Amino acid sequence: MAELLVERFDNMPPQLRVAARFVLDHPKEVALMSMREQAHQAGVSHSTMMRLARLLGLEGYEDMRGLYARALRETIAGEPARQGIEQRGDPGYSTVGVVADTLAAQISSLGEYTNAIQIVAAADLLARSRDVFGLGSRSAYPVASHFVHVMSFLAGGDRKVTLVGEMAGQGLDALQHAGRGDVLLAVGMAPYERTTIDVARQAARQGVGVIAITDSSVSPLTRIARETIIVTSNSQSFFRSMAPAFAAVELLAALTAARSETDAVERVKQSEEQLAAFGIYWKPPR
Repeated sequence: MAELLVERFDNMPPQLRVAARFVLDHPKEVALMSMREQAHQAGVSHSTMMRLARLLGLEGYEDMRGLYARALRETIAGEPARQGIEQRGDPGYSTVGVVADTLAAQISSLGEYTNAIQIVAAADLLARSRDVFGLGSRSAYPVASHFVHVMSFLAGGDRKVTLVGEMAGQGLDALQHAGRGDVLLAVGMAPYERTTIDVARQAARQGVGVIAITDSSVSPLTRIARETIIVTSNSQSFFRSMAPAFAAVELLAALTAARSETDAVERVKQSEEQLAAFGIYWKPPR
């Protein structure tokens, strides 16, 4: 069902796109919530949800809910039930527990087969790369920066790892001579930054292999990227979470290191020793 939604997404009317994106991004809610509740959360009418189901060849929205409910039962069979944290007394403690559990589940989901395959494919592309670039704006910028930091340990010889973008102090002209054999990791979550999309698209036109870390199978970055890692940015708080994106970067770097000819462990050791020699690290007074 998800594949069919993605396939038909571009040709849907605007309101149906909103409904389709909600279904793609919230499969558990589709399985568990009523159609009217889903419509309310998506910001569309319940008749729009009905039209979406019929567009997919189903008789009604309940048929779609049934498909997602069956998939949910199959994928979370054996998953331990969430404990009643809210009954432990302190409401602050309750909030910490709920948010921590949510983050843990989101990060754990990266190990599920479909997500793991995405990360493996992206790591294979990185392991074969020449120069590597990281790109991200606003909340995605620290993720791109962390990617460049960990990937720098795999650099060597003529291979360079560069953080691009105005925030990075390295203008977008750093990609001017990038081309085939190079790889750009672009990180972007809704609402998507225009600069990130435009730069990723231009890099792809130059033959650069684009890897996207983004939040939806219908994200504009997904259409540009050669490989895509989809992470959840939903949060139990009032802001979006970047923790799953950070975890994806570290998984990607670990897999790339395993596939690389560079001895990452030795490179890290050498780097730490050099930084220590420069007096970068704090030492307790003697």
